[in-house]
Parts: sequence; structure tokens; C-alpha cells
Amino acid sequence: MVLIADRLAALGEAVEHAVAAGPDVLPAELVDQTRALARRAGERLRLSEQHTVVAVAGATGSGKSSLVNALVGEQVATVDVLRPTTAEAMAVVHGVRDAGPLLDWLAVRERVARPAGQPSGLVLLDLPDHDSVRTEHRLEAERLIGLVDLMVWVLDPQKYADAAVHERYLRSLTTHRDVLLIVLNQVDRLEPDEVRATLADARRLLAEDGLDGVRVLPVSARTGEGVDDLRAALADAAARHEAHRERLAADVDALAAQVLVRCGDAPAGPPTADRDLVDALSEAAGVPTVVEAAAGSYRLSARLATGWPPTRWLSRLRADPLHRIHLGPARARDEVARTSLPPAGPAERARAAGAVRDWRDRAGAGLPDAWRAAIRAAEPDDGPGSALTDDLDRAVARTPVARERRPLWWSVVGWFQWVLLAVAVGGGLWLAALAGLDALRLPAPETPMVGAVPLPTALALGGVVLGLLLAGAGRVAASVGARRAAARASAGLRRAVVEVADTRVVAPVAQLVAHHAACREAAGRAATKRSRRGRREER
Repeated sequence: MVLIADRLAALGEAVEHAVAAGPDVLPAELVDQTRALARRAGERLRLSEQHTVVAVAGATGSGKSSLVNALVGEQVATVDVLRPTTAEAMAVVHGVRDAGPLLDWLAVRERVARPAGQPSGLVLLDLPDHDSVRTEHRLEAERLIGLVDLMVWVLDPQKYADAAVHERYLRSLTTHRDVLLIVLNQVDRLEPDEVRATLADARRLLAEDGLDGVRVLPVSARTGEGVDDLRAALADAAARHEAHRERLAADVDALAAQVLVRCGDAPAGPPTADRDLVDALSEAAGVPTVVEAAAGSYRLSARLATGWPPTRWLSRLRADPLHRIHLGPARARDEVARTSLPPAGPAERARAAGAVRDWRDRAGAGLPDAWRAAIRAAEPDDGPGSALTDDLDRAVARTPVARERRPLWWSVVGWFQWVLLAVAVGGGLWLAALAGLDALRLPAPETPMVGAVPLPTALALGGVVLGLLLAGAGRVAASVGARRAAARASAGLRRAVVEVADTRVVAPVAQLVAHHAACREAAGRAATKRSRRGRREER
């Protein structure tokens, strides 16, 4: 059996998780009621374990004061059938145990001690009428109804079906059936058949209120009919010394059921950053620009390493695309400097903000409206200079997107290019020497032939043609490599964006979802099976 202290702690835990999630997740009144219950329970359990406080409540003319007199066996309460006579509660204390501290806590000043009669420890309270024309009387009755251990609700044949009684009071006591007795007073005014019919109709109305099975006793305070049965029921409650705990348990049930209703039927799953969110944040962070720059930097570096040497100077006139945005190959992974990427434009920012909102809606799907509103309220500022924007830019700056080492094939092709250049230059110098000898009318040595082409000509032309062809092949290979470099850069940058999304977007929502799951679990521990069943029926 779960102790009431454990259930109270679980209820408090559930409410604190809800409060941590947002101020509007639970109504402020429910939060205040829960905290007040914890204080009240501690005070009640410390005050007295031996007293059972029974409130006799009812409407004007129902005969509750007469019933108190009948239970006590003498005139202790003033009776008037036409107008309310109980201005403030009056306590009848049975037995010799000191109930002073308990009655002080209840703020009941008028007290009558009866050492004999009912079992020691029974405290009967005659409450003001709940339908009194005096507002202070009604408020006093409602205050004490919220504090007593056991409630005896007195109905009469004329007003037992009064909608105000059922809607305002009885219907709200569905979780308090174990600490509630219904008394149909003044049955001496009815014929036996009328008593049976009235009792059947009263039980029907109570069942509609959710109080089916609550004991209903026919009583006549005037003739004493049924008074012994009621006295025996109260004596049994007083002897067991459990009513105060049952009342606190009923209060916990009522509040835990309300918390469970506001938690919904099922918890949301753990949120993760999905593709749409990462795509939008990547665009806002300038990832496509960086990926394009990484590909361009690869192509430029490949041309400088594998291009035809005499034309490489043209490529050197172009700035490295990565250097232009402060993302050179030597940047340290942990460096926190900013990039020089232009800030995201209105379209990118709007798309990122919309993607964050849509993702939060998806993450909160299935949760009650108040919890989804708390998730939406936690949406970060995504404007220029915001934490999200700054973190995205720093993540891009820290991510290595350029190769730190040259590919081997660059060195091999570059070496062949210099060899072909040397061959072309050698052939050109050979042809120049032959031309010089011819200009000086000097005899020239016999020139070797390659087929029908002189060897120096073949060397000069072959070196140039092969160098240019090799440069063209290098460009094709560089394009393939650039695509791979772009893919590597894109993968690395998206991982960096996912990390930022997890920290700035997902983590706050995951915390709220965890609060929801913890609130729901704790409220379930606080609630009894019956209160959970009642919650499902209410839905």
C-alpha cells in the first residue's frame, strides 16, 4: 500500500515538473491548491492521529442542526426550520482527548465537550448552511468542508434534487466517496413507499454525479429513525482513526486526476533534429556558399598543382574562395573566430524561423495545448546576432572544409608536367640552335627524325600538346575531386549544424518533453487506480 506521504510527494513532484516547463502549463489555481494541500496535510498529520473530524453539512431547512442534537443526545445546536441559525461552526468533542490544537487549526471557536457517548476522539462540526443568504456563512462552510476528515451531507425530501447542490458540491466529490455519507433527513414526513421512491431517486441522481455506491441513510432527527445507524457509522470511522488519511488521499486523488487530464493520454517521443530543420538552418548558416567555396578551392588548388606550368600564373591571379570567407585549410577545429560570410537574408531567416516553429509543432504533437504552447514559447530568437545565428556561424568557422594534405595524384601529374615542359623547352632550344646555325650559314648536324617529323619539333610540339592534354585531364579529375570535396564539406558542415540544432533548438524542447513525461509519471503515482479510471471516464 502506497503511503499518503509518498503520494503527496509524487503529486508535488508532478506539479513542480509542470511549473518548470512553463507558468501556464497548469492553472495557477491548481498549483496553489496542490501546494496548499501539502502544507495542510503536514499540519493535519502532526496535530492529531486520534481525532476524527466529521462535518455535518446541508442546506437551510434540511435539519442538520437537529441531526447533530439527535446524534449527541441533547440540545447543543440551535434549531430553526425557517431561516439559518448557524452563523459559525460549532464543535461537539466526544471523549477526554484534548482537541484544542486541532480545533484551533480549524479556527472553530464554539466548542462543546461530551466525555461520554460516542467513541473518544469523534469531533462533530455543525456547519453554517451552504446555501445561506449570508455570504460569510457560505464561505465558512466551504472552508471547513475542505479541511474536515469525514463529510455527512444532509438532504431533505423537498430539496434533495436541487441542481445547485449537485452541481456545485456533490458532483465535485467523486474522488471523496470514501469519506462521504449522504443522509436523507425528515423521512418521517413521508409514507414508506415514498421513502423508498425518494431514496431510489436520490441514489440515481448521485450515480449521475459519479457517486454511485456512496452510502445513503434514511434518517429522522425528530423521531430518531436511522439515527443509530448513522451514529454507528460515525463510531466505526472514529474507532478506525483512518478518516483523516482517507480524506487526504481523496484530496490527492482529486488533484492528481486534474494534473493527469492536463498531461494528456500519452507522452511525446524524444525529439530529434529532422532533415527539414537541418536544411533550413544550413541555408541560414551559409552552408551552400561554403560548400561551393570548398569545391572552388579544390579546383583552384588542383589547377595550380597539375596545370600547364606556363599558364599557372593565370590561376594565381584568382583568390582562393575559402580564403575570401576566412576558411583556409589551416584553420584550427576549435577556433571560435567568425566567418566573413554575408548574414542570412530575410528569406533564409524566415525559412529558418518557420522551420524551427514547424519542428517544434511536430515535436509537441500529441501533447495537450498548454504543453505545446510552452514548447512554442521556448522558441529561440533567430535574428541576426542571436545566439542561434552566432552558434551556427562559429560552427561553420570551426569545421574543416579544405584538405590539409595534397592528393598524391597532384604531385605525380605536377611532376609529369614539369617533365613535359622540360621536353618542350629542350625541343624548342634544339630548334632555336638549328635556326641559329642556319642563320649563320654554318653546317648543322643531321637532325634525327620521328617518322616524317624532326625530333626537336616532335619534342617541342609533343611536350606542349601532351602538357595541355594532361592539364585538361587534370581538370576533369579535379572536377570529380571537387565534387567529393564538396560532399565531404557538406557532410561535416551538416554535422556541425546538427550539433547546434541539438543544443539550441532540440535540447530545450527535449527538456520540456522530459518534464511532461516526469509530470505524467509522478501524477500517475500520486493517483489511485480509481481516480485514473474516473479521469478516463471524464474524457
